[in-house]
Amino acid sequence: MPGHHTTNGFDLDEFLARATQAVNRALDRFLPPATVRPATIHKAMRYSLFAGGKRMRPALCLAAAEACGGSWAEAMPPACAVECIHTYSLIHDDLPAMDNDDYRRGKPTCHKVFGEGIAILAGDALLTHAFEILAQSRGWPRYPHPRLVVELARAAGSLQLIAGQVEDLEAEGKKISASRLQYIHERKTSALLCCAVRLGGMSANCTPRHLRALTNFGYHVGLAFQVIDDILDVTQTSEKLGKTAGKDTRAKKATYPSIVGLEKSRQIAESLTQRAFAALKPFRGRARALEALATFLLQRDR
Repeated sequence: MPGHHTTNGFDLDEFLARATQAVNRALDRFLPPATVRPATIHKAMRYSLFAGGKRMRPALCLAAAEACGGSWAEAMPPACAVECIHTYSLIHDDLPAMDNDDYRRGKPTCHKVFGEGIAILAGDALLTHAFEILAQSRGWPRYPHPRLVVELARAAGSLQLIAGQVEDLEAEGKKISASRLQYIHERKTSALLCCAVRLGGMSANCTPRHLRALTNFGYHVGLAFQVIDDILDVTQTSEKLGKTAGKDTRAKKATYPSIVGLEKSRQIAESLTQRAFAALKPFRGRARALEALATFLLQRDR
């Protein structure tokens, strides 16, 4: 998205720059240095973790903490833990046995640089390390430590993130229903995004009402984001996307446009977007960073 992003006087570019810098510093601190033996694995973990990702999930986690009156310092371990899980899932997703992608964010994927064996292990290591990082949260009265661990484990486990990947693999080349596609998107994309927002709220010891609002917001943003992603894959060029455009179509991957058509996909994205914003009403204007992030994510060129 070109230009400077301001929403209702909120400077998103400044917020994102600050958040990215803070998250990168924290991740650098949380991870073993690249020189620590065996150096190859730490280089590979860092290669993918610092490959220029937008840090959207950590930013949402920090913004959710802010909306609930919390601090970045408290939200930082969960924010970084979610980013490690996200990165591990991308490393594994790019493998030849899965999506077989050579590039991500315009750079060669982890297995292209380090080989498949190390890429698998780098993903494993990031997944494991996420819980070590999360363990550095102190827990809060409403959300004691075990609750945080279960939150992340469930979002990343066989009922959510992994479930989405499995269904996605099994659906390849098949004609699937819109409801099955929604199941895939809810789990592949929405689950972890929603988890990031919820952990942000928990780190501020938020009320149950606010946690429900954040859950509602995260779910709809995640789903809308993925529908828009499907639309962009059909309508945009590779250069603009930073990844191979039209790849989903060629891989006979089910997408919203391929199942319900482009126009209906746009209507679905619009409806989900409206519901995401409506979910933030209980915050009475205190969720400006979340609103701006949702605007950025959901109003990409379509």
